[in-house]
Amino acid sequence: MVPFAIGGMLAWAGAGLVFLLFRDRLAAHGHTDWLWICVAGFLWGIPGLLTMIRHDAKVRRRQAQP
Repeated sequence: MVPFAIGGMLAWAGAGLVFLLFRDRLAAHGHTDWLWICVAGFLWGIPGLLTMIRHDAKVRRRQAQP
């Protein structure tokens, strides 16, 4: 599950970097929210990543028990 969380965070970060390159054009058309949506998506990925790490650890712990 962790790779999915990391993949989602990388997708948001990548989109944010692309929008950062076009920041002036976005501002000219009133679409600066898109950059902040990418930042929010990346930041919301952090609790998701931590949740997936805990989930995977619990699964491994259960599988290790006889």
